[in-house]
Amino acid sequence: MNMKPPLPPFTQESAAQKVRLAEDAWNSRDPDRVVGVYTDDTVWRNRAEFPVGREQVHGFLVRKWARELDYRLIKELWAVSGHRIAVRFAYEWHDDSGHWYRSYGNENWEFTGEGLMRRRFASINDLPIAADKRLFFWPMGRRPDDHPSLSELGL
Repeated sequence: MNMKPPLPPFTQESAAQKVRLAEDAWNSRDPDRVVGVYTDDTVWRNRAEFPVGREQVHGFLVRKWARELDYRLIKELWAVSGHRIAVRFAYEWHDDSGHWYRSYGNENWEFTGEGLMRRRFASINDLPIAADKRLFFWPMGRRPDDHPSLSELGL
């Protein structure tokens, strides 16, 4: 059986660890790495897309990161109960014309006993920003541990 610790039922601490692991994976912008934490039959809602299963999620992520360039994400635990975690997040990116955005959102996650995400429901809003209003400047990849959180940034 494929296990992805930490496992539910989650505590505040283990849920925060799960959120950081998800942030790190998404900041890799590697669809192969990211899809490994979802069940084979995972169900998503992401904006107006509804991928089902790892293959569709993989295709979604490939398209996402081809369009959202220089993507940098911060996630923060909002709430936890048993097998479910609620997260808020923000990420910055630009399109192929050089227009910058900060996307804000909330996610609801549900996990199997093995720690795989079975359901992911995301609501996201995009805010156009000037390049000089960007806040996420770490090198591409994992956010450094000493970088401010969403709360510390006032987001």
